[in-house]
Amino acid sequence: MEEKIRERISRAIEERVFPGCAIGVVRKNDERLVLPFGRFTYDGGSPEVEANTIHDVASITKAIPTSSLALKLIDEGKLKLDDKLIDFLPEFRNSDRDRVFIKHLLTQTLDYDFRLFDKKDKTPDEILEIILTTNFRTSPGEKFEYRDANSILLGLVIERVLGDTLDNLSDKYFFEPLKMTNTAFHPLKKFSKSEIAPTENDEWRGRVIQGEVHDESAFALRPKMVVGEAGLFSTAPDLLIFLEMLLNNGTLNGHKYLSAEVIKLIHTNQLEGIGECHGLGWELHQPRYMGQYSTAETFGKTGFTGCVVVCDIGKEIGLVMLSNATYPKRKPLQEHIRLINAVRRDIADIVFATA
Repeated sequence: MEEKIRERISRAIEERVFPGCAIGVVRKNDERLVLPFGRFTYDGGSPEVEANTIHDVASITKAIPTSSLALKLIDEGKLKLDDKLIDFLPEFRNSDRDRVFIKHLLTQTLDYDFRLFDKKDKTPDEILEIILTTNFRTSPGEKFEYRDANSILLGLVIERVLGDTLDNLSDKYFFEPLKMTNTAFHPLKKFSKSEIAPTENDEWRGRVIQGEVHDESAFALRPKMVVGEAGLFSTAPDLLIFLEMLLNNGTLNGHKYLSAEVIKLIHTNQLEGIGECHGLGWELHQPRYMGQYSTAETFGKTGFTGCVVVCDIGKEIGLVMLSNATYPKRKPLQEHIRLINAVRRDIADIVFATA
């Protein structure tokens, strides 16, 4: 397996899919492998990627920690799938305000007709107002439509229920007890830039983005809040800890983080009725990046920067791939997705073929 991973990642670096990468694999019995490759940039003098190089994991944030925090609240009876969003966010006031439930946020079934990327030049208050007031194209629950706004709303609900900010809650309930010491929403408060892979030479901000959130809407909202859709920074070893906890049905080192019942909801299709496949809070059975060995119970999450986590409880194995595929400049969207998904798929095939 290791030799095949090295060969595939070396080819990806040669093809300039990304300048560097870290691969992590964990099994339920705590057996793990971490392999770093390449450098921070295509400059031969830039730092080499190491096992503990910190990456911006982008939309993996939606699952770790945002959805996972919501699942914990469901476990504890502090939140229910059929709770109305307006019970926690009365300021939400589009025409469907009485028909939006927590389950819609966890299954990405609110049909917003905009991308938050296009709102990046607006103020934080203006962006939030758009999220809170824009009408949907179809009724809640009728259509799967992956949108950042869903996870932003979910993060706000979590904050209202627990009375603290999302970053503090993530530390308290997951990162600190799991000893994920290199995981943070504000990495430059704890680490130097030399430990963090850059994501892009960004014309919009006029600088190389390194240690600040790459996602434009998450960055635009930062003066007001840490959002649930992007902004987490982590390492392959830290994310393997989280996946190991999931592989062990929510328990690790004698500490129960999530119940086996909630874990089952993660890898059970919640959208069969509308012909889609999505677990509760996590993506489910997506061969386009999970590979040919993906099953109906394989779950995971991608990050736009070039990252992915994939977990299969039945096979008792989890995979992490962290990279900065947006460096030095993001490619056209479809090309970017095609190139990075090809690597994700191939690595998943190598790893899950051994399970």
